[in-house]
Amino acid sequence: MWTLTAADGELLVHTDVGGRAAKMGHRLTIAMRRWRATVRWAAGEPIVAELAVEVNSLEVLRGEGGVTPLSGPEKALVRSNALRSLGAAEFPEISFDTDTIETSSGGYRLTGTLHIHGKVREQVIDLRTDDLGESWRMSCQAVVTQTDFGIKPYSLLMGAVKVKDEVTVSFTAQRAKDRAEDN
Repeated sequence: MWTLTAADGELLVHTDVGGRAAKMGHRLTIAMRRWRATVRWAAGEPIVAELAVEVNSLEVLRGEGGVTPLSGPEKALVRSNALRSLGAAEFPEISFDTDTIETSSGGYRLTGTLHIHGKVREQVIDLRTDDLGESWRMSCQAVVTQTDFGIKPYSLLMGAVKVKDEVTVSFTAQRAKDRAEDN
C-alpha cells in the first residue's frame, strides 16, 4: 500500500471570476494543506485509490487580477467565506473513492465517487504518471462544478462579482521508487 500526504505533493483549487464587474475580482489559487491518499496494489497494478481532504486546511495562496493585490486580511476573509460556502463545520472532509482503475496511455483513469458538502457525484480523473528514474511523479486536473454539490458560489455586489461555478482541482505528488512500503 502507498500512502501519500501533503509532504509528498500538493492539492490546489483554482477559481475564476465572473459577473458584470469581474475585473474587480481575483482568480484564486487555494491550497488544501492536509490530505491523505492511499493506493492499494495487486500484481503490480493499483486496484483501489482513496483521497481524504480536511476542509479546514484550506489556505488562500494568491489572487490574480483584481483592482488591487490580494492582501493578508483579504485572504483571511476569502478563507472564511470559502469555509462557510463549503459548510466546513458540518462537512469537515472531502473524499474521493475509486470504483475502477484502468490503465491509460499516460497513466491511469480513475472512476469513482466524489463526496463534497454532503453530496455524492461520480467523478472521472485521468492521472498522469511519469517515471523520473528514482521516483514516480503523479499529476492530474479535474473540473468540479460547485452547484452539483449544493454549494452556492460566492458573490458580492448583488452578483456583479462572483466566483465561477466551475473550479479546477490540480494534484501533483512524487514518490521514491525504493521507498519502503507504507504500513
